[in-house]
Amino acid sequence: MTTIDLPLVQDCSVTECSYNNNGCAAGAVTIGYGRTCSTFVPLSVRGGLERKSPVVGACQKADCSFNTNLECTASAIRVGSTSADCLTYQAR
Repeated sequence: MTTIDLPLVQDCSVTECSYNNNGCAAGAVTIGYGRTCSTFVPLSVRGGLERKSPVVGACQKADCSFNTNLECTASAIRVGSTSADCLTYQAR
């Protein structure tokens, strides 16, 4: 899998995240073991890239049906709710 093949973060509705500037502006995100976006940073400072095409760099949620060798195989993911959950997660 190359970085071109990594799944996109299609939507993020977590406005409290420093990387959310009308959508995710992080270069890449990590989905943590608890199904939450580990890149979530609740600071008053805004960060990220001007070009918004974030990808899933790693996924620690090994019990997700889209997880193969700790990589996400979904075509895209959605992140949302107040706890920055991966809404694309599906249990095996």
